[in-house]
Amino acid sequence: MRRLWLTGYRSYELNAFGDDDPKVTIVKRVLTQRLTGLLEEDDDEFWVITGPQLGVEQWGAAVALELKADFHQLKVAMMLPFGDFGQQWNAANRDRLVNLRDRVDFAREVTSKPYESPEQLRLYQRFMLDHTDRLLMVYDPDHPGKPKYDYQLAKKYGDQQDYPVDLVDFDELQEAAVEWGEEQRERKLAEQGY
Repeated sequence: MRRLWLTGYRSYELNAFGDDDPKVTIVKRVLTQRLTGLLEEDDDEFWVITGPQLGVEQWGAAVALELKADFHQLKVAMMLPFGDFGQQWNAANRDRLVNLRDRVDFAREVTSKPYESPEQLRLYQRFMLDHTDRLLMVYDPDHPGKPKYDYQLAKKYGDQQDYPVDLVDFDELQEAAVEWGEEQRERKLAEQGY
């Protein structure tokens, strides 16, 4: 069994706020490529374990759920850091979280109590490290944000044992955006008969 922690920037850190935003399309495209590569390695049971944050975590869960149609070995889990996670969000974002949580193979809170202290977030990070074999993160160390803490902890953890940390940085996202843009132009030209 292989277990991957998937995380990264929040949507506001990428200035991407709707599913129709091209930035979301690019992130999902790169995650699809990365996950497909890992899934094609063998037929062992493969868990994508992510959190509930708006942004890379929810987009990654959605991508993994789509890939399940082609990869029978794939399972998706969503771990929430505490019991009332997302309750302060607006109704649309709460509904999105509930919908996604209902579709994954496994969902649970690391601590069942409502948010009380940062210690719950540290317990969450520790849980994710202890229950995964590697990290895939949409994160660029030259542009720190909230994922900086997960990145630093995973790197430190990897210094003590075999724990690969795979990054999707802004250069990779830019390359994917250029490729996607070219494909869109070619599609439009083909539709116009050129």
